This record gives sequence, structure tokens and C-alpha cells, in this order.
Amino acid sequence: MTQTDSDVVRVDSGGGGLDRFFKISERGSTVRTEVRSGVTTWLTMAYILFLNPFILGLVADHNGVTLDAGQVLSVTALVAGVVTLAMGLYANYPFALAAGLGLNGFVAFTLVGQLGLSWPEAMGVIVLEGVIITVLVLTNVRTMIMDAIPVDLKRAIGIGIGLFIALIGLVNGGVVVLGTDPAPVQLNADLSSLRILVFVVGLALAAILVTRRVKGGLLIAILASTVLAIVINQGFGHSAIWGPGIAHIPDTWVSSPHFDLLGNFSFGFTSVLGLGTTIAAVLAVMLSDFFDTMGTVTALGAEAGQLDSESKLPGVKKVLLVDSLAAVAGGAASSSSNTTYIESASGIAEGGRTGLTSVVVGALFVVSLLFSSIAGVIPPEATAPILVVVGFFMMQGIGEIDWRDPAMGIPAFLTIALMPFTYSITNGVGAGILSYAVIRLAQGRWRDVHIFTFIVAAIFAWYFFHGLLA
Repeated sequence: MTQTDSDVVRVDSGGGGLDRFFKISERGSTVRTEVRSGVTTWLTMAYILFLNPFILGLVADHNGVTLDAGQVLSVTALVAGVVTLAMGLYANYPFALAAGLGLNGFVAFTLVGQLGLSWPEAMGVIVLEGVIITVLVLTNVRTMIMDAIPVDLKRAIGIGIGLFIALIGLVNGGVVVLGTDPAPVQLNADLSSLRILVFVVGLALAAILVTRRVKGGLLIAILASTVLAIVINQGFGHSAIWGPGIAHIPDTWVSSPHFDLLGNFSFGFTSVLGLGTTIAAVLAVMLSDFFDTMGTVTALGAEAGQLDSESKLPGVKKVLLVDSLAAVAGGAASSSSNTTYIESASGIAEGGRTGLTSVVVGALFVVSLLFSSIAGVIPPEATAPILVVVGFFMMQGIGEIDWRDPAMGIPAFLTIALMPFTYSITNGVGAGILSYAVIRLAQGRWRDVHIFTFIVAAIFAWYFFHGLLA
């Protein structure tokens, strides 16, 4: 990016503390550029403030408890703000973090919906996963585990999660219906409702804005669709189409944040799931978190031109430590596991090169705490289209998988297919790793498989067959 002389005038050109602390001049940036980059990054990922409450609010636990949208928005903003500030101040990279898409779907649909955990117990699984990853980072074992799983299976996990959350978006947008007759997944027979109109308009707008590379396009699509829903709702009488409080002009725009969910986690899940299923569940979310973070961090480092001669990010251990602690914080606050966002690339494209960019993003998330009252106003048809678009983003790596090799293609296919078809990330991860290990054994190529992969495959074998025999 070309800058004029006036652009590169630094307020701290005399070696001020801000410049020295963040190494702004050393990395070829300016304070103005870093601030602008932070605002850009926040705009591209602020949709999570509304999408996370939507996903976590879709499922009631076995006690009938559904998480309140306003409370989830508060903890989503709080944790994203704190951990992104930590990334900027400690790791000094322009990487922002928030509740991970796919990971929150794992919490809602697998831990709560499929395995029957309460919300505190599900969040306890996330806390435990985060603690384990933190220990692995501190002991340098995380890298060994990353190397144990074939790269194509890593890609397949991300792609499968993308398909999974896209299906969630289509179902909750009303376009796709889940059933058993005549097919388990089918098109809604009635696509003429006003609620589906809101979804279609939101999807079209999101697609257009993304195609035109409009900053904050997904956030704009959510807000515009919500305005359309409010107009429709008010035209048919207050709460005539959506329930009370949804798609109506909020009584207040600014409110005090809700911190009721802080610390609302429990480790009682082992008594509900049993040891084997607990290990399988923790492994599934841990592996998903592992590969998503490493792929994202490497891609962002390359975009910023900050990788070394071996294509490694200097000081990556600090980045991974913040990311792992973000998972702990997300579980402890009931916002789901937090992770590094690929949307940080938008700020990097604007010239962000230091942690000051992340500090700006974190500060904006903290300010967002004041807008928790808006969360309950947004209808599901306004947020569901964003899941479809994000699913598209996560599908882009599918061409990089070596489909010509059945020994790798079949496990990758099972990983991708089973996540949406069984509404479970765990099933997809388990099927992929287990089938890969079995195929390599049948080929007589067991030496090509890392011992850790065999251990994980054995755990998932127990998980699947114990469930069938129970």
C-alpha cells in the first residue's frame, strides 16, 4: 500500500513509548494506519456479536434452559475484547479473537443437543479443552500433535464444519426442513412466507456485499435484514409474525451489560457422558480448535509478510498461548471457545502490522457491551444467511485435498459428510481419523501413521461402538 509523506508522519517519531512498545516504525506502519486497520477488522467480525447469541440460543438443555440473547452478547463482547487486547499487548500481532464459529455449533448441537449436557456442563468441556491446549502449548507438545494428523484431514475438518453451519443457517432460515419422510433433509414446501423473504433478502445482500468486498458487509446484512423484519412486523401489528421482543424497535438502544453467565460452568459432564465419551468429545473440539488456529495464524502471518524463511511466525508460542487461554475464558464466561479470526486479514490488508491494531479491535468489542439490549431484537432469519456465507468461506479449501488418493480422500469425505448429516462435529472428526488409521493398516503402511493418530483412532472406535452396544 502506497502512502504519502503526510500519511507516514508518526506522532511518536521521536521514539515515543507507543512506537517502541508496539514496534510500529520497525514494522513499517504508523499509528494512524494501525487504528484504521483495527476499525476495519472489527467491522468485518462484529457480526459474531449477534451470530453467537443466535447459535447458542437455538438449543434448550435437558433442564429446558435456553441461553438469553442479551446475556450471551454481553459475554461474547467481553471475552472477545479482553482476549484480543491480550493478543495485542502480549503477542504484538494484529490478530483478533472472538467466539469461534463451528465451535459454538459443537457446544450447542453436539454437547447440549446430542449428548444431553446442561449448559454449564457443556461450557465446562470447553474450559477443560482450553486448559489442556494451554498445557500443550507451554510444554511444546501442541506442535507434535499438529504434525500427527495429515494435512488433508485438517482441511476436511474445517470444510465439514463449514457445511454443518451452512446447514444450520438454511434450517433456521426456514428454507430447508429436517424430517424423515420422504427424505431426512428437504426443501420447505412453502417458501412464500414473509419470514423466508427476510432470509432471502439477507442472503442476497450478504452475497452482494461480500462479492463487492464491502467492509463490514456481513454486519450490514444482519442489520438491514433486521430493519426489513421490523418494518414487516410493524405492518402486521406488533409481534404478529415474530415472537414478543423480536423484530421490533427496541425500547432502549444502550443498556448495562449482563454478566450473569460469568463463571457458569461445571465439570459434572464426566458423570453424564462417562470417561470414553468425555475424552472423545474433548478431543473433537480440541482438534478442531488446533487446526483452525494454526491454519489461521499461518495465513495471517503470510498476509502480513511476517513469516520467517521457514514459513514460521516468530513468537508464535505467545500467539498460541493467548489463543488457548481464550478458549478457557470463553468457556468460563459461557460464550463458547474463542479463537483467532481469519477476518483479521481485512485489517492486515489495510496495513495493520502490530498489536495496536488488536488493541483497537479489543476496545471496540468492550464498547459493544453497552448494546446487549439489541441482541433479542434480531430475528433468526437475519442471522441465518450469514452462516450460509461463512460456510462458503470455509469450503474454499476443498480443492486442496488430494481426492485422487482414496486412502486420504475417503477419510476426508467421511469427515466432511458426517458433520452436517449427523449434526455432530465429533462424529465427523472421529469417522475421518478412524477410517484413515484402518485404511493405512489395511495397506500395510502403518509406519506412515503417527502413534498419536492410532491412539485417537482407538478412542473414537470406543466412542462409536460403545454407543452402539450401550
